[in-house]
Amino acid sequence: MKKALIIGCNGQDGRLLYESLIAKDYQVTGVERPTSHRAAGDWRLSLDIGDAQAVFDLLKRVLPDEIYYLAAYHHSAENMPLQGDLDLFNRSFQVHVQSLVHVLEGMRLFARESRLFYAASSHIFGNAITEPQDEQTPFNPRCIYGITKTAGIHLCRFYRNHHRLFVSVGILYNHESSYRKPGFVSRKIISSAVNIKNGRQDKLVLGNLSAEVDWGYAPDYIEAFQKVLHAVVPDDFVVATGKKHSIRDFVEMTFGCLGLDWKRYVEEDRTIITKSGTTLVGNPQKLSLITGWKPSVDLLHMIQLLLKDEGVLIVN
Repeated sequence: MKKALIIGCNGQDGRLLYESLIAKDYQVTGVERPTSHRAAGDWRLSLDIGDAQAVFDLLKRVLPDEIYYLAAYHHSAENMPLQGDLDLFNRSFQVHVQSLVHVLEGMRLFARESRLFYAASSHIFGNAITEPQDEQTPFNPRCIYGITKTAGIHLCRFYRNHHRLFVSVGILYNHESSYRKPGFVSRKIISSAVNIKNGRQDKLVLGNLSAEVDWGYAPDYIEAFQKVLHAVVPDDFVVATGKKHSIRDFVEMTFGCLGLDWKRYVEEDRTIITKSGTTLVGNPQKLSLITGWKPSVDLLHMIQLLLKDEGVLIVN
């Protein structure tokens, strides 16, 4: 039985990855922040990955075949208040770089046969100079999250090249599932449309409807993580659909699936603070050529699956 370690197991990707690996008869250990006590036998461990010795001890004990480093710190997804850029840099650096060093160094010392997948982000490209972006596109991060994720990639490359460890990077574009938190625009659109259909909400207010996104289905991306670790050699891979759609497209498809005219219920308010208007769309050709991975669904099918997860009857 293969053993997997998921660092950052409570987010969307961690939960989906756990379900996928368990279905494939893996023995899975999850690592979460040390914020709660876990009962004996729970697959999740509360552990401070900022404690190098604790990470070393864990790797020596588990000796995982596969390590998925999904831990991330993004201020929009956190509840605790920040003290400004300094605090955000410190928190992001701790998770995306310093704690990653602990895992990589633990691999070098105690688990050299382990394979590690590092979840990076399309934010590393920031204001990209080319479209679509691929593995050769220059890094140009414009936010703290992107800067520290970029540093994490360089760290992975260092341990791959200098210590000959199997360390691969996934440069992830937007990917959605029913596990998304309510603050994400995909969840906001899905839940609001369902509420409007059921008479619990009157309207939905969104920012720039013309903003475009490369949207994928999260369970597809989880399969990509695993395929990357099963490749012959470690490398960096863009994980994306290669197609972009506007928020208006997402809204129109969602409301259309419910038999509703979105124009009656959706308002655009461009004063709402949103992310940079730069459109990021990835080129997954390298991933497809080397691993055979391809998205299993298009945007409309993904929306239908998300609505079904809400218990909604789709209108054909």
